[in-house]
Amino acid sequence: MAEIKAADVKALRDQTGAGMMDAKKALIETNGNIEEAVDWLRTKGLAKAAKKSSRTAAEGLVAIALGGCGGVVVEVNAETDFVARNDQFQGFARQVADVALARASTVEELAAAEFGNGKSVQDELTDKIATIGENMMLRRMQKLSVTDGVVAGYMHNQIADNLGKIGVLVALESTGDKEKLADLGKKIAMHVAAAFPQALSPAEVDQSAAERERNVLREQALASGKPADIVEKMLEGRMRKWYEEVCLTEQVFVMDGETKITKLVEDASKEIGAPVKLTGYARLQLGEGIEKEQCDFAAEVAAAVNG
Repeated sequence: MAEIKAADVKALRDQTGAGMMDAKKALIETNGNIEEAVDWLRTKGLAKAAKKSSRTAAEGLVAIALGGCGGVVVEVNAETDFVARNDQFQGFARQVADVALARASTVEELAAAEFGNGKSVQDELTDKIATIGENMMLRRMQKLSVTDGVVAGYMHNQIADNLGKIGVLVALESTGDKEKLADLGKKIAMHVAAAFPQALSPAEVDQSAAERERNVLREQALASGKPADIVEKMLEGRMRKWYEEVCLTEQVFVMDGETKITKLVEDASKEIGAPVKLTGYARLQLGEGIEKEQCDFAAEVAAAVNG
């Protein structure tokens, strides 16, 4: 058996992003041949994916791609923030967003889409699991488009171009100045990142959620001992305030603390030179809704060294 040099292990890790132990094993299995070791790591993709699929992947990246009259935001997860800073993973996330913009409307379509090298996006993801050594997944995507206007994007906590922790898209329809429209869209996208609206407008609020809120507020008002007619008036005022908290169009613009988003859009129409309509938004925050496991990495490293 050929001697496995530390320099060769490092070279294989640099080329593939594989973990140290995986890289060393690949070189052992291929008698120290780096090119064959790369292929060996790839062929282990399906087995690796199956073994790692139960591990929580709550880190990773949110990626944005913009083009033409549309935009897309995609969440690609990994197990650790360390991997999110890997050039190979970043390149994958960025290309996945480009594929989503061009050829997919759902995560299922995205997984099956051509990645650009004769493989599907899912096949390429499987290869990345094998070489990088962590569980990964295509978790979510949202796509917006306009007929005549702009889809603007904003990335909060950006670690590279169009890659970060919170990705936001805003769709504005207008025949007016597109550069000024894009500037307005970015400002609203920054607001969305900070204010976290639950719906575009009151008309788009989930009615079951609104009814639950109304029932809670009614019980609170009744507990005050007020007469029923007064309670109903109190209820309408409190529901109006609730809509102002959860609906983008009703929220107060975070940059000035006083202008409603609807008024902001209306006022901007004069400078843009044509009416502007806010038609949609998308907001993806990395790991949102995933219950993260509490891991003692120091203990894991010690176990790996001693084992």
